[in-house]
Amino acid sequence: MTAPIFLGIESSCDDTSIAIINDHGTILANVVSSQITDHAPFGGVVPELASRAHLRNIPTVFEQALAQADLNLDQIDVVAVTYGPGLIGSLLVGVNFAKSLAFGRNLPLVAVNHIRGHIRALFLEHGDVPLPALTLIVSGGHTHLFLVEDPDHFVLLAKTRDDAAGEAFDKLAKMLDLGFPGGAIVDRIAQQGDPKAFAFNMPRFSDGAADYSFSGLKTAAAHQLRRNPKAFADRDSQAVADLCASFQHAVVRHLLQRVKHALKVESVASLLLGGGVACNSHLRQAFTALGTERRLPTFITAPVLSTDNAAMIAAEGRHLWHRGQTANFDLNPEVRLNAYDAVRYLTGR
Repeated sequence: MTAPIFLGIESSCDDTSIAIINDHGTILANVVSSQITDHAPFGGVVPELASRAHLRNIPTVFEQALAQADLNLDQIDVVAVTYGPGLIGSLLVGVNFAKSLAFGRNLPLVAVNHIRGHIRALFLEHGDVPLPALTLIVSGGHTHLFLVEDPDHFVLLAKTRDDAAGEAFDKLAKMLDLGFPGGAIVDRIAQQGDPKAFAFNMPRFSDGAADYSFSGLKTAAAHQLRRNPKAFADRDSQAVADLCASFQHAVVRHLLQRVKHALKVESVASLLLGGGVACNSHLRQAFTALGTERRLPTFITAPVLSTDNAAMIAAEGRHLWHRGQTANFDLNPEVRLNAYDAVRYLTGR
């Protein structure tokens, strides 16, 4: 048998993506169809619009992926698909497309956890990173800190109790009427601002847990807008740039606060950063600086593998297939799906 070819399907939120990789982990195709124009008028993702756009886009994306890889359907050996977590309507489109494809071609079907896919993207890009690795996965819907003890065992150390970091950026952008997607816009505007212009208190929990929380930072930003609405009325004003810079600095500080605390209690061989918010320039710089300071090898996914993409799903599918973990054709999406094998919550500061 020749080396297998893996096709990955990702449709958990608002990006339709299909990718193809070979058994060596070489990306042969990674096509992503964005829905930014569909959701921009609403300042955020509208679930019903997202699922309809997936239905419209997925056949075209599929054909583009095959063409980009210069392959035909007969050369695909395994189909991997995100089955959670995510938006139920969006997940249904990808799962049903994958089941139909696998059933019709008599191919193995592999069910992939979206968050574990983000972790696998780091291995796909950087190879065998030193383990155990302290791994921060930050996106629009998820914020998790893991200890990756080996390629199959992820220990959850901390997670958000409310908004995710990317969601907080999007909400700030919506409050300031900056447009969508908010995270990239806030990052760009923050380059012109003063990160010390506005003070933000770091979240704390009465039970002593070292989890994440971004709703308080969002509320503090809203208070600033209510105090002086005229100063923020002009999107090109210095006040808007300063608020973006200060808010971004606070979010990154909070993210790294938990990473630094974990470094006090866990023995690690490297630092890993992935997920859509890993595209944020300030977070990338601060995370890299932390790795340099602690003399730890530091690995961050490139932007194309940080945001939602099917290459990471194909990579996780390849890993699971080699372990003999395939799914039945009664597979259904799971909106809430844990990405960890064990829990060891951080406490204290």
